[in-house]
Amino acid sequence: MNFQWTNHNRHIRTSRIIAVLLILLIIIAIIVHNNLASLNGEGGLQQSHRSRSKLELRSEDERLFTAPNLDDEIRKLSKVKASVNNELRDMESRRHQLQSQMSRYQMEIDGMRSTQDNLEKEIKLLRLSLDQLSLQKEELDGKYLPILRAPQRILMGDNSNDNLSNTSSSRSCQMYSCFDYSRCSILSGFNVYFYDPFQYTLHAPFVKFIKMSVISSLAINPYITKDPSKACLFVVLVGQLESSEENSKSLENFLKTLPHWHGDGRNHVIINLMQDYNGRDMFGNVDTGRAMLVQSPFIESKFRHKFDIIVPPSMGKAEGDVWEELPMISPIRRTYFLSFWGQFRGVISQNSAKIEGLDDKNGGKSKEILESSILSQVESVVVSALKDIQSVDENEFFVKFSCDSVGPGAINGEWSICGTDLQRKDLLIKSTFSLILAPANTSYVSSTVFQLRLYESLKHGAVPVILGDYVELPFSDVLDWTKAVIILPKARASEFYFILRTYTDNSIAELRQMGRYYFETYFGTSRSIINTVLAILRTRLSMPARPIQDVPSPNVFNSTNMQPLAEGTEINSETDEVLGPLELPFSSMKFKQNFTQHVSYESFSKVGYPFELFPYTPFEKALPSDAKYAGSGFGFRPIGRGWGGAGKEFSEALGGNFPREQFTIVMPTYERDDVLISALQRLKGLPFLNKVIVVWNNPAPPSPIIKWPEIGVPIKVLKMPKNSLNNHFLPFDAIETEAVLSIDDDAHLRHDEIVFGFRVWREERDRIVGFPGRFHAWDVKTNSWYYNSNYTCELSMVLTGAAFFHKYYSYLYTHVMPQAIRDKVDEYINCEDIAMNFLVSHITRKSPLKVTSRWTFRCPGCPQTLASDNSHFEERHKCVNFFMRVYGYMPLLYTQYRVDSVLFKTRLPHDKQKCFKYI
Repeated sequence: MNFQWTNHNRHIRTSRIIAVLLILLIIIAIIVHNNLASLNGEGGLQQSHRSRSKLELRSEDERLFTAPNLDDEIRKLSKVKASVNNELRDMESRRHQLQSQMSRYQMEIDGMRSTQDNLEKEIKLLRLSLDQLSLQKEELDGKYLPILRAPQRILMGDNSNDNLSNTSSSRSCQMYSCFDYSRCSILSGFNVYFYDPFQYTLHAPFVKFIKMSVISSLAINPYITKDPSKACLFVVLVGQLESSEENSKSLENFLKTLPHWHGDGRNHVIINLMQDYNGRDMFGNVDTGRAMLVQSPFIESKFRHKFDIIVPPSMGKAEGDVWEELPMISPIRRTYFLSFWGQFRGVISQNSAKIEGLDDKNGGKSKEILESSILSQVESVVVSALKDIQSVDENEFFVKFSCDSVGPGAINGEWSICGTDLQRKDLLIKSTFSLILAPANTSYVSSTVFQLRLYESLKHGAVPVILGDYVELPFSDVLDWTKAVIILPKARASEFYFILRTYTDNSIAELRQMGRYYFETYFGTSRSIINTVLAILRTRLSMPARPIQDVPSPNVFNSTNMQPLAEGTEINSETDEVLGPLELPFSSMKFKQNFTQHVSYESFSKVGYPFELFPYTPFEKALPSDAKYAGSGFGFRPIGRGWGGAGKEFSEALGGNFPREQFTIVMPTYERDDVLISALQRLKGLPFLNKVIVVWNNPAPPSPIIKWPEIGVPIKVLKMPKNSLNNHFLPFDAIETEAVLSIDDDAHLRHDEIVFGFRVWREERDRIVGFPGRFHAWDVKTNSWYYNSNYTCELSMVLTGAAFFHKYYSYLYTHVMPQAIRDKVDEYINCEDIAMNFLVSHITRKSPLKVTSRWTFRCPGCPQTLASDNSHFEERHKCVNFFMRVYGYMPLLYTQYRVDSVLFKTRLPHDKQKCFKYI
């Protein structure tokens, strides 16, 4: 029992101990739970527990139950938890930032992928369009372009067969029957072989001036070749011989001994220039075969129309400008209304049916030179009419039928010249009209005295009045003499005075101006005569003129000295308008010389430089001398309206019939680098700009520290051999566009102003179109012209410091304009802009065009300007008067016309502005 009780008691005690322990454990668990709950409310240890391993948690629990100070541990744990939470928040913030950046990058990648897809589609479309255009071009080429093959050249050897048409007599020669075209292939280049007069001479009394001037002219002619096997023409210069059987035989033997005569003289040109009054037709009794003759006098039976060539006598200089020898065109009405001075070589008989000749030098009587009495009677009527006219007003007419000293050279039945050269010059300068009587001896189609009278009348500005429409005038197959000479039949002898009285001042001025132009271009020098002869022959053969070469563009920088470029030049167009597309540079369409030479184009003026700078669009129909021929491949093209559309389409197409075109800026500079760089920077983003050419007039090269701006188009800096304002207008080969904008480096123009000026120029391609206007005026105190720069409602010049012009005028300025003008520009270092205005107005007979711009665009802070010099305006006054003297008249024309934008400062509704962007 006791044992059982004891066991029972033990059992009870054990149960109690277990129950107490359970209660303690429950209490401790509750306390720990409450502490942990409180810790979670303050930040807790949950995150700390999660970051620890199970072993650490178990150790921590044991430490908590066994730690003597539970509160200290809890505080430590709270601090740890707070630190961990801070770290977690920082990590979470960085995670959100990275996610935001990734989102942005993803969006950019998606945008770039979309752009790439669009570009790839555009590239595919463009490639497809190019393929289609290539196919269309091939189809058009195959459809419209003929298959061309160069003609074969047949070189004529010593034993060449006569493949020309059989001609009974050389007197009936024409180009088709007596000229061997096989030697003159279209691709041969019109080669001319000149027999050296020192080696091939007739031992005749050569006039030294004629001999040396012809040699010097042909020595520099571009068509001369030293290889006779390649020659198309063979030129022979002969001396002046007296008409005799012995001399004729000697001349004929001389011609037959020429190494390339080949029996009949085919393709040979025999030149006989006259410089004295005794010139006669020295080939009257000479068998010249199929050779062409070039001289002043011709017997009617010997002259072959459209084959032989009548030339004026070479009485002037060998070469060079002749303007100093010519009088002014004004005043129009001179001291004498009409003048004539001559003595008839023969006997005029109103009752006879003939004109009896005087004794010739051999002492024998001349045979009858006229079988009809008509011309004899007409000659008497002319004399009678002149005497009646003189009796009306002796002070207005100068008519004399005799002279103290009779000049030699007149043929029987011709009016001899009287007086000395100075006396005739003084008379003609005072005469409005000069009467020239054709020889009554109709066996001559031209005589030396007749040609001399015409020569002197044109030279001294007396309008020639020719009575006798049966004579041949020099170069008559290419020159329109009705523009410079009044030609009447002798049957109008009693009425010609009435006809002359009907001519107005304007008509007389036009005749005199054209006569001066003919003389300067074709008569004035031996060189112009020779070159015109070759030009006529080349034209007969339908061979294009050899073009003149562009001026090389010597770049300042080379492969070892590269042009340094600045970085990041910003666009500063000073306007928010859409002015046009920014395109890659492309050249203007080139019209190379082809064989469509007879396509009619409107002439720019009645007075213009007539050389074939552009043979397909000549200023004049008259054929000029090849000495002034040129061809750049650029040509004037008629511009009309069309293809413009509304504002957006117009901006993209530029308007006009040619939608795509660009211009080249030519900018001269001298020792002001900062101003130049600023000017170039302002050009970035300029629509329709092809390239910028900087004319570097400074003898020193550009400084290596200069940073040339990147403006989207090439900038070519050209080194000039000398500092000259004439360099502004050189036809550089780097200029590949028809339009040239000449602009000073100190000119400040907005982009919209430049584009507007370009649009206007496209409608007026033959004019100077620009911004600064000036005018000339007459000073009654000094009886001279002066230059004026005041702002007025009238102008006659647009300065090329900011102006558009055609590249054509660069050729004219450099190669054709009288050298004296360029020399004057170099002398004053001034007036090149005035010279260009004179040139263009002289050619076109039109005034320049001024377009709208701000009142001033000069650079106020520029270190050097020519206009700041006190002598600047004095020099410009002198230039105006000097240039007027060179041209013989004042070519500048006044205008009160200015071109403004159609929508200039026009208020437009907001919804309509997109349709009206510009003009």
